[in-house]
Amino acid sequence: MAAERVWSCKDALDWTVTYLKRSGDETPRRSAEWLLSAATGLSRIELYAFHDRPLSPEERTRYRELIERRAQGMPLQYVSGEMPFRHLVIKVTPGVFIPRPETEVLVDAALARMPTSPLIIDLCTGSGCVAVSIAHERPDATVHATDVSEAAVEAARRNALYAEVPERVQVVHGDLFSPLSTGLRGRVDVIVSNPPYIPSADLQDLPTEVLGFEPHLALDGGPDGLDVARRIWTQACAWLKPGGVLLMELDSGRVQMAADELGDEYTGVEVLKDLTGKDRVVVARKVEAMEP
Repeated sequence: MAAERVWSCKDALDWTVTYLKRSGDETPRRSAEWLLSAATGLSRIELYAFHDRPLSPEERTRYRELIERRAQGMPLQYVSGEMPFRHLVIKVTPGVFIPRPETEVLVDAALARMPTSPLIIDLCTGSGCVAVSIAHERPDATVHATDVSEAAVEAARRNALYAEVPERVQVVHGDLFSPLSTGLRGRVDVIVSNPPYIPSADLQDLPTEVLGFEPHLALDGGPDGLDVARRIWTQACAWLKPGGVLLMELDSGRVQMAADELGDEYTGVEVLKDLTGKDRVVVARKVEAMEP
C-alpha cells in the first residue's frame, strides 16, 4: 500500500490558490493564507518561514473543511470565526455583522473626545467591536451596549470576555435605548453607533459575499439609509449630558446629509473621513445649555 502523501504548508497553499481561483474567489492567495493560518495556528508570515512544515492529519481535515466553506462563498471571517480589529481579534459567527476597517475611525474619533472615566453608550453594537475596543483601550471607561439581534448580543458578550473587559461592558438585548436603565439619562459622555446605513435600493448592488451571508438587519438603513440614524440622534439628547458627544458611522453619501439635518440640540457638527478619504463619521455635541 502506498504511503499517504505528506502535504507541506507550501503544497497546501499552492493547491488551494488554484482551487479557490476556479471556484471564483477574487483573492485566492489571501484566502488560502487566512484559512491555513486558522487551521494550523501559524501566522501568515510563519506559513512562509516554515513552508516545508508538514500538516498533521488533524490540520488537513480542518483545512479541508474551511476550504469548502470558502469555496461556497462564505466570507473568510465567518469561515475562520474571527476578524482583526484595532488591537484585538474579534470573534464573529454567521448572523453577526463583520467588523470593517472603516469602523476603526469611529473608535479613534470617540477615544479622542472622551473625558476622564467616561460613561459610554454603543448602539447597534453587533459583534461588540466598538464597545470592547473602547473598554480595552480606556481602562477607566464604562460602556453600555445594545442590539436588537440576540446573536449579536451573545457575540458582543463573548468578545468582552475574550478581551477581559466584561465587568466594564454591559451588553443588553433590545432596540436602541429602550433596554437601558433610565438612570443613565442625562449622564452619558459619549454615544457611538454604527447603525444599519445602506439605502434599501442599494442592497442589491452589494457583493454576493455580503448580501448572501451577512444579516440584512445590520445592513438595511431604509429608503435613504438614515432611518435608524435619525431615531438615534432624535433620542440621544435625552441621554447625553450637556456637552456630551454623539458619533455615528454612516454611508459615505449620506454623512453630510445627516450633518445638515442635525437639530438645534447639537453644536460643533463635524464630518470625518475614513481610511479611503470618503466621508464616514458624523460627530455632534449636545449644546451645553438651551437658551431661554
